[in-house]
Amino acid sequence: MGGFQIATTWDQGVQYPHMAYTRITTDPGQMGGVPCLRGLRIPVATIVALVAEGETTESILALYPDLEADDVREALLFAAEAVRERTLPLAAGE
Repeated sequence: MGGFQIATTWDQGVQYPHMAYTRITTDPGQMGGVPCLRGLRIPVATIVALVAEGETTESILALYPDLEADDVREALLFAAEAVRERTLPLAAGE
C-alpha cells in the first residue's frame, strides 16, 4: 500500500502519512481484519455508506449508540485518504 502502515492489532491506531487515525483499528480475528471503529464491530465502510446514503451524524449515532461524532468524522477522513492517489474504475464518460 505504498507507504501506508495499517495496524495489525485492534488496540493500535492506524497511521497514514498525513494523520494518525486513533479511532480506526484492525484485528485479523475480528470482522476479517477490515478497518473498524475503536475495536467495535462497526466497519468504517458501514459508516461511510450511511453518510453516502444521506444519513446525518446524529442519525448514525442514534443507530450506533457506542459511536461518537469524532468516530464518524475519522471514518470519512480515513476513507478519503484510502482512495487518494489511486486509480479507481469509473463508468465511461466520468
